[in-house]
Amino acid sequence: MSASPETAAASGAAPPAARQGTEPPQRLPMLALLALATAVFITSLTETLPAGLLPDMSQDLRVSESATGQTVTIYAIGTALTAIPLTAATAGWRRKRLLLTAVAGFAVANTVTAVSSVYGLTMVARFLAGVAAGLAWALLAGYARRMAPVPLQGRAIAVAMAGIPVALSLGVPAGTFLGQALGWRVAFLAMTALTLVLLLWITAAVPDYPGQQRGERPRMLRALGVPGVRPVLFVTLVFVLAHTVLYAYIATFLDGLDMGGRTDLVLLAFGVTSLLSIWIVGAQIQHRLRSLTIASTLLVAAAAALLAALSDGGPLVYVAAVLWGLGWGGLPTLLQTAAGDAGGEQADAAQAMLVTLWNVAMAGGGVLGGVLLDATGSGSFPWTVLLLLLPVLAVVLAARGHGFPARRPGA
Repeated sequence: MSASPETAAASGAAPPAARQGTEPPQRLPMLALLALATAVFITSLTETLPAGLLPDMSQDLRVSESATGQTVTIYAIGTALTAIPLTAATAGWRRKRLLLTAVAGFAVANTVTAVSSVYGLTMVARFLAGVAAGLAWALLAGYARRMAPVPLQGRAIAVAMAGIPVALSLGVPAGTFLGQALGWRVAFLAMTALTLVLLLWITAAVPDYPGQQRGERPRMLRALGVPGVRPVLFVTLVFVLAHTVLYAYIATFLDGLDMGGRTDLVLLAFGVTSLLSIWIVGAQIQHRLRSLTIASTLLVAAAAALLAALSDGGPLVYVAAVLWGLGWGGLPTLLQTAAGDAGGEQADAAQAMLVTLWNVAMAGGGVLGGVLLDATGSGSFPWTVLLLLLPVLAVVLAARGHGFPARRPGA
């Protein structure tokens, strides 16, 4: 599928390219890229959807809320364990076939999750959904790059990856609202319906490309030796771990503040400000990646400190959600950009490791949150976030030369 659009003027005059002998303006294949963005949205939302539905899921599955929280953990484990080996095993597959296979896996997994009343079966379905996510994540950025003209490849990847913050900002609050209004099973069935629509969309609008030839696969260990990659990966692992400890159990935490019935509103406040954060980061990242990353860390820390100081619910919970959203919303973009900048020629390998560590952190956050919930109660969550963000801030501040430099390459 070519990304060279027609540019004939509405007046019927010859296009400027024809008159001046220059190339016509290049454009992105937005319909295809938005299909990829929707695939990213589905993978991200499928992973985190249980966060706002834990009490009802726990009751129906007849297990504790900490055990139900492991539905987030097992998904992330499925991705973390299988992303790299399955990517290598399917490297020769045609890209469209692989994408359709991964997306179909979500339709099956979400359907089984929606109808299952057995905890073990639900966990199997969630693990398989994580496996499908590993396949999808490994190919989507490269897929987007291949669809775009060279000068627009970075923008194409940004469009495709926009599904992450949109899922966390709007998808989870919407899913929580739907689940609370009609039942958590309806929320998962709605995901299945969206996935079926996406399968048709990909079939009709997304071009196909051959798989990789032997010898083209990224080398992970070589990327670890590139200056700046390890600080970015460390920040990714610990920051996402801190976020997940609280986010995966947000409904339970709010129950402890007598605000369980307002989980959707708190997540909406978080979501709206996350979108604002995405816009701010997109506008400023070219020249302020370092300062934006520092600001993100401090904002999430401030939100955690505020929540830690509260003994009951009220307006300050929404203030904390706003600070949290402002700090978190643009973070995926910041970390992906930092990994790409630091990786240089090994950028693909750095990005693959970032995705794997992101999901390791999601899994670890679910486990740690469950242990904390059983051992000390939900009130320990914000204190844990604060403790984990201290080394994050230290590493970002120390990585001034490589990783989070004061000036981005080419800026």
